[in-house]
Amino acid sequence: MKTIRLITTSIILLFALQSMAFAQTTNVTETFKKHFNETVQQVHQSESADDKRVILNESFSKILTAIDRIDSVADLSEDEIAQLHSYKLGIVEKQNELNGLDGFDEILDEDLDDFSDYSQQFIEQANRTITIGVSTLVLILLILLII
Repeated sequence: MKTIRLITTSIILLFALQSMAFAQTTNVTETFKKHFNETVQQVHQSESADDKRVILNESFSKILTAIDRIDSVADLSEDEIAQLHSYKLGIVEKQNELNGLDGFDEILDEDLDDFSDYSQQFIEQANRTITIGVSTLVLILLILLII
């Protein structure tokens, strides 16, 4: 009986340590990259320009909502907060460019596929590494999936 208890306790301890090690940091930008990659695939599969525009707008809005939530919930350093705000500014700029706001010309319907690729490159090349806890990451994933 003692052997079974020892083995069970060891296994639970092993999983707990592994979970703690994983929970220390998670890269937010990787989550956004995966999300936007799915968005680009949806845009390329869509036939209607109106649908493409809606897909892109919704994706940008979800990312901005997640960034706002991260800013209010996560305990970030000043440098990470500055990076997060810079990232948000870039996303807002892409959304304004898509919709022809803030001095931008609206992206033409026939250019939406190229624009989605261009936006994905912006997100992929963002030189920002913002680390957060896993609980905050779960919150972000829920925001991206639900909204």
